[in-house]
Amino acid sequence: MVNFNLEDKIIAEILSNAQVIAVVGHSDKPSRTSYQIGQFLRNVGYRVYPVNPTVTEIDGQPCYRSLTEIPERIDIVNVFRRPEFLSEIVSEAIAVEAKTVWGQLGVIDAKAAQIAENAGLNLIMDRCIKIDYTRLKPIQ
Repeated sequence: MVNFNLEDKIIAEILSNAQVIAVVGHSDKPSRTSYQIGQFLRNVGYRVYPVNPTVTEIDGQPCYRSLTEIPERIDIVNVFRRPEFLSEIVSEAIAVEAKTVWGQLGVIDAKAAQIAENAGLNLIMDRCIKIDYTRLKPIQ
């Protein structure tokens, strides 16, 4: 099922069943949205792995260069990169057998959607994971 306008019930289920979230493009700057949402996701109980090849650690936690370096299976790959990078991230998510790729607001790419659909990967695009979590209040 690949549809970037998934029903609320499905999104709530994805958020409820997830434990591990990789945040691709996670900044080490507290003023950046990716940092704030990474912190929010940690605070509500997810294990969050920052992914950013230009940063070695964020708040004492190692930062990974790619999804392939993360030491456990990823439930959601949350993407804070420009849309032109989404296809590559979707392909990497498929390679590590992640369950869902979640493109933040403004992250939309038809090629990435086709790659995800061909692989049977859930893909959510142009939605904020924090807004949906807060609105849907999934069981964590």
